[in-house]
Amino acid sequence: MTQDVEMKEQQTPSNSTSSTVPVLHHLKEIASLIETGAYAREVRRISRAVRLTIALRKKLKGSVISSFLGFALSPGSEAHQRLSSYLSKDDQNDMEVDTASSGATQATVKHSPELEIYCYLLVLIFLIDQKKYNEAKACSSASIARLKNLNRRTVDVLASRLYFFYSLSYELTGELSEIRGDLLALHRVATLRHDELGQETLLNLLLRNYLHYNLYDQAEKLRSKAPRFEAHSNQQFCRYLFYLGKIRTIQLEYTDAKESLLQAARKAPVAALGFRVQCNKWAVIVRLLLGEIPERTVFMQKGMEKALRPYFELTNAVRIGDLELFKTVAEKFSTTFSSDRTNNLIVRLRHNVIRTGLRNISISYSRISLADVAKKLRLDSPNPEKESAEKRRVRQQQEQELAKHIAEEDDDDF
Repeated sequence: MTQDVEMKEQQTPSNSTSSTVPVLHHLKEIASLIETGAYAREVRRISRAVRLTIALRKKLKGSVISSFLGFALSPGSEAHQRLSSYLSKDDQNDMEVDTASSGATQATVKHSPELEIYCYLLVLIFLIDQKKYNEAKACSSASIARLKNLNRRTVDVLASRLYFFYSLSYELTGELSEIRGDLLALHRVATLRHDELGQETLLNLLLRNYLHYNLYDQAEKLRSKAPRFEAHSNQQFCRYLFYLGKIRTIQLEYTDAKESLLQAARKAPVAALGFRVQCNKWAVIVRLLLGEIPERTVFMQKGMEKALRPYFELTNAVRIGDLELFKTVAEKFSTTFSSDRTNNLIVRLRHNVIRTGLRNISISYSRISLADVAKKLRLDSPNPEKESAEKRRVRQQQEQELAKHIAEEDDDDF
């Protein structure tokens, strides 16, 4: 059925409504999947619905979401009115998409808390993608208020995604500190409800909140006292390792930091290119602080060459031990280092550059033979060290004989 619709879309590109039908059809299938999972209490179906939604993220349009809200929620309900208010009037005027099919199936879809929370998530994702951050803040706050009244295991997966976008909407508006208390309260509630996925997500959001304002001590206190359990989400576990690596780096525990950062980079999904780039940037700095020189292959990974170029030149300066080159690279890419928040770590590298330069000088001088030194200084002996040792032995022997002679004379006088 989807293939037929797509073929019609290619045949009639001038029709604006035909391009929205496939996306709306997929959203209805996702709604049916959520309803089935909620009725059967199968969390895996809810997780699959979230993954399918992320795949449709780039295809979402306001008119499609408006039509879906009319399909999934009861018209005139509080949730429907609130979510519709976040969409523009132009989008609401285009709700005639596939009205016949939606009207026919409206009676078959029951209104459930899971589907309502999913509608909040769908609208929130759309608002963030459209860069309507103020509306996204209002929508996320309303969704969190609705979540506080729900305690269902089938809602946990949707709630964890809402927590993430809730924090993201406030971070994009520069007001991340305002929700720190709310995140702590949500983490406490998730702990009491044994929502382990929610605990993972909220712990990472709190760590990110603290690190955003350079509150590393508070982040470490929270991390050390938070409940520990087996990771349920690989993505959340990777984020946790990354934040742990940053905390350990600031605390001068470079060995543990290196292990955490490299593990986060290895476990991260291939599609998470930006995250893996950040892990590799911090890992390079930590390895340099440990006195190691990263391999060239680290900087030649696919899709990372341009992003890691400043750190490659920095590594080259440290390897050579050229302090002037190190200063030049630090000034040249100061903007990049500031955005990555690695400026303070690069200042620490100055001592490593000096140490490397001194080591190179020492190695260079150790390669000069003593015979060449004697020839350059025009000494009589080709081995001045051996000659000085011989003179020292003779002088010590003479001093011993003189001391023995003086002792014998004192005995005779006595």
